[in-house]
Amino acid sequence: MQPVKMYTTAFCPYCVRAKQILQSKGVAQIEEIRIDSDPQARAAMMELTRRRTVPQIFIGETHVGGCDDLIALDGRGGLAPLLAGA
Repeated sequence: MQPVKMYTTAFCPYCVRAKQILQSKGVAQIEEIRIDSDPQARAAMMELTRRRTVPQIFIGETHVGGCDDLIALDGRGGLAPLLAGA
């Protein structure tokens, strides 16, 4: 199982939904980086992704995007292979 990293904020329904989807696929641990309490983490996220919104999800080294991107990836059948490292 690939490591999962997610940039989040405290009160973000999209972050909660993305975590639920990942957990339903067997992800037991998500490295959560809170950007609302860490301006340097926000700057790093924006540098990496060129996006300002959360969540921003990485599976292994792959930037998946936000919650809608995660749902679309799963809908195309791409989430399970990415999590498996295929």
